Amino acid sequence: MATLQTPHYAEIVAAQVHVKKDQVSMAIRLLDEGNTIPFIARYRKEMTGELDENELREIASQFHLQTSIHQRKCDVFRLLGEQGVLSDEQVEQQFVRAIESAKTLAEVEDLYRPYRPKRRTRASMAREHGLEPLSVWLAQKERVANDKATIVQYADRFVSEQKGVLSGEEALQGAADILAEVVADDAASRKWLRDWTLSRGLICSVAVQSEKESVYEPYYEFEVPLTKVLPHQILAVNRGEREEFLRVSIAVSQDEVFAELRARHVVSRYGVVSVLQSDHSFAWQWLNSAVVDAYKRLLAPAIEREIRSELTNRAEDRAIEIFGTNLRNLLMQPPVRTKSVLGVDPAYRTGCKLAVVDDTGKLLKTLVIYPTPPQSKVEAAKREVFELFERFGVDLIAIGNGTASRETEAFIADCVREYRDRVSRSIPYVIVSEAGASVYSASPLAREEFPDLDVSERSAISIARRIQDPLAELVKIDPKSVGVGQYQHDVAEKKLDEQLTAVVESTVNQVGVDLNTASPSLLSYVAGLNKSVVKNIVQFREQNGRFTSRSRLVKVPRLGPKTLEQCVGFLRITDGDELLDTTSIHPESYAAVHKLLERFGGAKMFFRDQEQHRACMATLRSLPLAELAGDSGLGIPTLRDILDALERKGRDPREEVAPLLLRTDVLKLEDLEIGMMLTGTVRNVVDFGAFVDVGIKNDGLVHISQLADHFVKHPMDVVAVGDIVQVRVIQLDAQKGRLGLSMKTT
Repeated sequence: MATLQTPHYAEIVAAQVHVKKDQVSMAIRLLDEGNTIPFIARYRKEMTGELDENELREIASQFHLQTSIHQRKCDVFRLLGEQGVLSDEQVEQQFVRAIESAKTLAEVEDLYRPYRPKRRTRASMAREHGLEPLSVWLAQKERVANDKATIVQYADRFVSEQKGVLSGEEALQGAADILAEVVADDAASRKWLRDWTLSRGLICSVAVQSEKESVYEPYYEFEVPLTKVLPHQILAVNRGEREEFLRVSIAVSQDEVFAELRARHVVSRYGVVSVLQSDHSFAWQWLNSAVVDAYKRLLAPAIEREIRSELTNRAEDRAIEIFGTNLRNLLMQPPVRTKSVLGVDPAYRTGCKLAVVDDTGKLLKTLVIYPTPPQSKVEAAKREVFELFERFGVDLIAIGNGTASRETEAFIADCVREYRDRVSRSIPYVIVSEAGASVYSASPLAREEFPDLDVSERSAISIARRIQDPLAELVKIDPKSVGVGQYQHDVAEKKLDEQLTAVVESTVNQVGVDLNTASPSLLSYVAGLNKSVVKNIVQFREQNGRFTSRSRLVKVPRLGPKTLEQCVGFLRITDGDELLDTTSIHPESYAAVHKLLERFGGAKMFFRDQEQHRACMATLRSLPLAELAGDSGLGIPTLRDILDALERKGRDPREEVAPLLLRTDVLKLEDLEIGMMLTGTVRNVVDFGAFVDVGIKNDGLVHISQLADHFVKHPMDVVAVGDIVQVRVIQLDAQKGRLGLSMKTT
């Protein structure tokens, strides 16, 4: 028996990812050796040709897909051999060629479809009734010219009360059912119809009840070519269909489909081929009706399901990509250091929960006040807030953007104004997305951190800490709960979790983690570390005091050489024994770096003061990289990263991001006018635009058409979560609380 050739995976994946085959081969090898993607991307650039994390993840994904396809091909080939389908050598060779040329799982399944065990169908019952010979006879080329009487007379031979065939017409119908299934199972026909529908079809949706108002009104009469439909439109009609507001279908020109299927060969299970030549004979009409039935009853529903599934997968991938980009930008928001923060979790009936944390995030005080309806104890609440200002020297106020947020903001703004007038000290405030705060506050982690506090008090602490260090606080929350996605509740949860976890891991490793202060949640995202090793690191830190060098990690139980290699470059130590421990330079390069710095009197002299450091860096930057690489024994990509790390001296990359937009007063929708210019913070970016917080109850929408004076292909080309932008009011809808904004200059 023939065997299937193992594909050239590196070649196939390289074509998919658009990188060189050698790069793919090396990436696959490094991954097989147990290296993590952040480690490979950062510390093995010479080996991979400087592949970045996204390319490495795509290579890993495509490699997994291609191995899955090949495994399925092998399974199908084995199953057909067991069924005896491949007993003929010529048939076997034909099938080997066909299955080896299949590029997708769908094409593999199309080839297996005629032989796959089926549930009981009209065709299978017709075969049980002995009608397959009639189907084969009718499908032969010479039958096209036969008149009806001849065919009916022949069909009468298959009438059998015992077999349940009571007339020649029933026999012909059963034979037609068999032929319809043969047409529907034909791999070439299915592939053509799938490709043709994708290129020529339309996705349509109509209202189930057109008089019923809903958010799906734009899709009540919706018709777009499949080649032009946008990912968010697919997710929207899918949700509208699930909620029974819409009826969704895929439309094609059936006449063109029937013409193509009629012109194609109709292949019987015995390999007999007939070409339909005449449209006047009874046989032709019989064959045509079988083809039409094959399409309407079997092919069209199946192809529509496949295409809608494919469109949904693409839309989900795009939604997840957008979510991931937004999440990364959110996690990369700059920390507010050396500030004590008052966190405010707004509410009505249960009161606003307050939490004061010092500049390290340590909880100092929690409190509940009732400035909002129904209690509206405004003056009493002010006195308590002023006392917090005085007692703890609050530098900044963070207000959650949930229920009662704007009423609470108005109250805090009054407090800020009165306090400024009283003591001439202004305390700014900022509105913080509290998405996921309730998830964190009810989690085992929050209960472990603050066992004596209730859920709402923990939420206020989370809101305060999100300002001080967004990354450290947000990693405690399920990534899909942070509120920066597009239709995130409509995508496959497993796929979303995997992608978002990868984004968090990538961001944490890009920023680096302080080994002596990082929480277990933050450490768990460091490349190579798992929960048990993280637990051991924390326990070692508690029992033996702070780490004074990265080298002490070898003493942590169950942290072996491979794990150490993967994680150590992403862990930082400040004020330790080794100055390079504050940087992203991997210890494997320390010897070379110290040799490089000898010309400046060593690392201590190099880092001695800002002026000395700047002069040394100027000298290093003036030398050719090839010369430095030769002297140090380092590869040029690694040397380039080392120079960047030396220049940064361990500075947080998030410091390069625009600072927070702080406020001291509150706006209402009623305060706005068309044409008014405002400053706002981008809260979310989606396919059709960006949502901007300008200080009113609801975020305003900058539609993609209003993002710039020039054509914008996608909003992410112009804005990102956290950006501070200037916008102009172009639309006000007080009744629906909607605000339309523009970033155009004219």
